[in-house]
Amino acid sequence: MQFLPATENHYGAIGNLVDSPEELYLVCPTGHYPWDEEQLQAIATQRQELTVGQIDSTIVAFSNLYDVVPQQSAFIGNVVVAKAHRGKGLGKCLIQHMAQVCQTKYQAWPHLSVFNNNTRALLLYTELGFRPYGVESKLDLNQDRVALIHMKYGANRLG
Repeated sequence: MQFLPATENHYGAIGNLVDSPEELYLVCPTGHYPWDEEQLQAIATQRQELTVGQIDSTIVAFSNLYDVVPQQSAFIGNVVVAKAHRGKGLGKCLIQHMAQVCQTKYQAWPHLSVFNNNTRALLLYTELGFRPYGVESKLDLNQDRVALIHMKYGANRLG
């Protein structure tokens, strides 16, 4: 997978990575389904390092950074991998790439947040060395309480 800066030309393909309102809630809780170019344009004005993962000219993954405080912390957000490409290690590569950007470009500790019911992501982030440091109560699409788990990378580098 090749990582490229996301541009407006990618927004349609990025939106297509999400195939249900429930999945969009996990990726972008403030978004509304379908995830369209207008919403991604708004994200582009508020976030940094919008990044796509591409295989053979097909966009298969997306992520970005937010709340970047150089020499302190940066949050990895809006992490999504196309359904047809899940389970192949692409999410791991994407998180490692984004964490490296945090560390090398901003000298910042990578952070991220994940909902308790996003088991695959929670296990992946833990495997990569992220550790919980806080839990925030949220309401999901059905107005049921869920936990948003805040995690910080707990070592010097991802490997």
